[in-house]
Amino acid sequence: MKKRLAFHTLGCKLNFSETSTIARMFPKSEYEIVDFKSEADYYVINSCSVTGVAEKKCKTAAKQAKKRNPDAMVTMMGCFSQIKPETVARFEAVDLVLGNEDKFNLPEYLSNPQGERATEVYVLDLAKSKVFSPAYSTSRTRSFLKVQDGCDHFCTYCSIPFARGRSRSGTIAQTIAKAKEVGRTDTREIILTGVNIGDFGKGTEESFYDLLVELEKVPGIERIRISSVEPELLTDEIIELVAKSKVFLPHFHLPLQSGCDKTLLDMKRFYDTALYANRVEKIKNLLPHACIAADLIVGFPTETEEDFAQTKQFIADLPISYVHVFTYSQRENTNALRMQNVVSPPEKKKRSQRLHELSERKRLQFYRENIGTTRKVLWEAEVQGGMMSGWTENYIKVITPYRSDLENTVQEVKLKELNIEGVFEA
Repeated sequence: MKKRLAFHTLGCKLNFSETSTIARMFPKSEYEIVDFKSEADYYVINSCSVTGVAEKKCKTAAKQAKKRNPDAMVTMMGCFSQIKPETVARFEAVDLVLGNEDKFNLPEYLSNPQGERATEVYVLDLAKSKVFSPAYSTSRTRSFLKVQDGCDHFCTYCSIPFARGRSRSGTIAQTIAKAKEVGRTDTREIILTGVNIGDFGKGTEESFYDLLVELEKVPGIERIRISSVEPELLTDEIIELVAKSKVFLPHFHLPLQSGCDKTLLDMKRFYDTALYANRVEKIKNLLPHACIAADLIVGFPTETEEDFAQTKQFIADLPISYVHVFTYSQRENTNALRMQNVVSPPEKKKRSQRLHELSERKRLQFYRENIGTTRKVLWEAEVQGGMMSGWTENYIKVITPYRSDLENTVQEVKLKELNIEGVFEA
């Protein structure tokens, strides 16, 4: 009888690609992958620790799993486990704790249980690790391809270097081999992912640009979307490559975090607002229809009302398409903990709401700029209310009445008008 195995992933796209890779390690003859909300023999939570809220969600997921089957073995792996293994080990619902390297040995741990004893903890120190574990998710429509891991920046608010270790990647040849595996599947679109993908090849003679040049040649891949790239690492040649390409999509994700140079300095970011604005201008000059997303943190300890006003105005003045807004959350071992906090929780909430409203205005403005254009939409299988959705090359959402023959196909669609929800219908 097959053992039932359920996965639950929190956090970034990198986590999702790794979960998918780990799930493929289990032989189908012995294991059946089931939904996390159903009864299973093994529950695996790939955790996130980027915010306190994410950590609470991890703990809740473990409790829910144990409630569904008290006899099940519950594993917590990933970033939360890496940063706070002792905390996770004290969770009553968790039986096994694996760090970010040990999680790739999950099949071995589950096939050799230690019996009834205290929670097992296997967490290696990532400080000097040079191991890179390639990964990709399996999805009929799109896949996340992990090309890099770790970060050397140590921004004052961020715990990722402690959770993921130092920046590292495989070679171009190794990465292309994985991309070719994806190219042999039904996947129509690849999303390149990592902690700091612009750092690909750091310490070698290879670069992220070199990788993109080779990825464009991989057969079977119709669309490649580049995920988050730090502004100082998004070079002119990368933007120019995307502008000329028929494979790379006109969609850029540029982390900003603050539109105030004083705050960026306090955050220990590697650019200023002038450089950021220059990158946005370069993209829009070559690709006027490109989608540009930004990340922003509100309520950083030293962010005054004037600093926030500068950030809000900076975003308002730039042709940004939408914004991911994050409320600052204290992380252990970060330098921001030693800064005097001048932002109260109610003020953080107010600033967050103002940025969310600005983001929605920017998104609608970007969508309206595309009215009357014809775009290529990759239709997905998800169905809600009899409708299916898809995304254009420049990341505009389109919905249409569900048709099974449209699933995982790319169709040209004229964007005519927005519905009451601010979405295009085809």
